[in-house]
Amino acid sequence: MNKIEFFSYSPEIQRIIKGLTLSKSLFISTIIWGESYTGKLTLVLSLFPKATVVDGKNLGSLKHALESSDEVVIYNFEAIGNIQLLNFKNRRIIAIANYDKLPLSIESHFAFIYNMPPLRERLKDVQYFLEKFSEELKDDLMIKDDIQVDINHLDLRQNFKSLKISLHRELIKKTLSQQDIEEILFDYLYNKIEGKNAYRENLALYEKPLIQAGLKKFKSQLKLSNVLGLNRNTLRKKIHEQNID
Repeated sequence: MNKIEFFSYSPEIQRIIKGLTLSKSLFISTIIWGESYTGKLTLVLSLFPKATVVDGKNLGSLKHALESSDEVVIYNFEAIGNIQLLNFKNRRIIAIANYDKLPLSIESHFAFIYNMPPLRERLKDVQYFLEKFSEELKDDLMIKDDIQVDINHLDLRQNFKSLKISLHRELIKKTLSQQDIEEILFDYLYNKIEGKNAYRENLALYEKPLIQAGLKKFKSQLKLSNVLGLNRNTLRKKIHEQNID
């Protein structure tokens, strides 16, 4: 098994690492809880590489692991219906749970409780992983050019899962050629155009991003109207029609 590495600038996570490290020689129960895809399992496996790892959704495998091992990592701990059925005595247990809020009924079963902060509270980490994942994706996509991605365009709602998806999308967007965009629109419109007013119904696909991009770039309706070759009243009407703020 390859060595698992974990990285974070977060002071909260550094405290978690310190606490887990100090408990390595103790037979106690610890739980790390927080939102999904925040790196909880990666963190634990980097510190306890020899532990038996078991899914809390599989009660049979979990009971067997507790009977045969004295160091057990349980992920998806929130899936366990009745914790009373499990024997944690004389074992080193590290439970990982995807809770938004830790139930009070769980707390009494653990000596140490840690809350893993989400990525939106770890912006220095986001910048680090943005650079790391960008290089990995550029290698996968065989992109040689230096591409800058605005951190504000990344989706952190599902932490690392949505970060990777949105980063992949941003990199793809920045490498599209005019032909690529035309082919995407062709495929989209081929399956959509119908009825008797398809031109007007789909005109927003072109007009809305054009006006939005122009307003952001030129910061002025007057300047944009000159660039687009439209009078200000026509531009103002189109902004209203497309519900552009």
